[in-house]
Amino acid sequence: MDDSRLRQRGVTEMDDFHHSKNETSVYQEERSQSGSPSGVIDVTHARFIGFLPILSFAATLLGSWESLSATFVAGLLNGGPVALVWGCLMSVIGALALSSSIAEMASIIPVAGAQYHWTARYAPGASNFFGLMQGWLTVFGWLALVAVPPYFSATLIEGLVILNYPDWVPKQWHGTLLMWASMVAPVVLNMYGRWIIPPLEIIGMVLHLLLLPIFIIVMVCLAPRSSPSFVFTTFVGDQSGYTNNGVMFSLGLLTAAYAMVGFDGPLHMSEEVRNSKINVPKAMVLGTLINGVMAFGWVITLLFTMGDIGAALSTPTGYPIIEIFYQATGSLAATNTMMAFLMIAGYVSLFGCFASVSRLVWAFARDNGLPFASFFVYVSPTLKIPTRALGLVVLVVVLLSFIELGSLAAFNALTSLSTLALYVSYVLPVLFFMIHKLRGREVLWGPFRMAKVLPAPFGEIFAIGVNLFAIAWGIYIIIFLPWPSTVPVTLKTLNWSGPVFGFVMLLALFDWFISGRKRFVAPHKVLQEDVE
Repeated sequence: MDDSRLRQRGVTEMDDFHHSKNETSVYQEERSQSGSPSGVIDVTHARFIGFLPILSFAATLLGSWESLSATFVAGLLNGGPVALVWGCLMSVIGALALSSSIAEMASIIPVAGAQYHWTARYAPGASNFFGLMQGWLTVFGWLALVAVPPYFSATLIEGLVILNYPDWVPKQWHGTLLMWASMVAPVVLNMYGRWIIPPLEIIGMVLHLLLLPIFIIVMVCLAPRSSPSFVFTTFVGDQSGYTNNGVMFSLGLLTAAYAMVGFDGPLHMSEEVRNSKINVPKAMVLGTLINGVMAFGWVITLLFTMGDIGAALSTPTGYPIIEIFYQATGSLAATNTMMAFLMIAGYVSLFGCFASVSRLVWAFARDNGLPFASFFVYVSPTLKIPTRALGLVVLVVVLLSFIELGSLAAFNALTSLSTLALYVSYVLPVLFFMIHKLRGREVLWGPFRMAKVLPAPFGEIFAIGVNLFAIAWGIYIIIFLPWPSTVPVTLKTLNWSGPVFGFVMLLALFDWFISGRKRFVAPHKVLQEDVE
């Protein structure tokens, strides 16, 4: 079967997957002449995900307070409580500005490709180039991010084993096997039980929402108490080697910035969501708000109840949160139970990760962004999912787990790419969209529009202000993400996200000059829809 027919088959089978009597939408695009039939292809997508499941998807995928539980200690080394509390508040506001700005575009064209579609659509020039670069950034960022939940699951289990059996010495291959084990259920359900995932996400959101107040009550009732001055005014500046307070604060707040990355996950499920022009942007912004409030409350709780900081930082488990729970409860059983529920709440996000990223990879293949696009665009006529795209995601995570087996530093270098790449993927379309508006180009607005919150002309001024703040915040985070957390810098302490990001961009440029500029063509209908 030739390339164009195979790609057409993949699109047609995804049509079958999405067929619905109640609601349809038309995805129109101009295919690249190099690999697909030219002209406009109409693909009718059914929508089987309602608002509550996609909101649950957004809430669990971000999993802010669960993520902070595993990573908040990094903020103690740079800025301490001040950086964690006020940095968390700033990160929540920044994430809300970015998600709200992106939501406007999602309400105009809700497509699985999301960022790279909008970047190509609103770029002031070189649409194909910017679209392909953005596509690679988003795909690489999410492929790296998918490896993080299995890693945390594996190492948290190892930490609990060490707590219960102090003489046990973990081997690196233990973590690799646990990573593989943690992926089995999400992959199997994504492959064979796609209809189970929406209700599973709802259950996950219930756990996500209910466990936090329970944990707060336990910690407040049982744990030793820190003073308000320690929580809100204590600045730690003697742990990382830096001497500039501004740098230390900026590095400390990255802990919260990490926890608020990934809010774009629901976007990549857009073509499977009912009334997506309303439900997807609303779910994304509301999910970000919910997670932001919960993250802020949890950071304050941890700082008030963390007990002996020295014992928490030096715990052999590798995770201070385990020691903090143990200090609070004084019971191995209680600590194990709390950690088990914490891990389950975070683990649910992995089901959504595989679903979202497989659709992103499939969409990029559909638009000729991936090499061998005709292979990865395939949709199983039996399972009704993009099996090869899902297989690619699983393969990448497995390969990353092998890297972790050989070098934990190299594994951390690759996974650290996710936050930097995704923040860049957020800033570019918002920047181009703002330029598009400021140049006076017509926009066919969707239902979600920030300017509606205030009467004209103040509403538009407010929207532009949010866009500007979102861009400024994103650039600020991007500047500090590649910085090492401590100085002097050694190979062990070097922050590899910058070099890895540069290498990924070189690969993307290489692809552009070799075949991408011939292969990838920004969809004509997408580019022209605003002014028609």
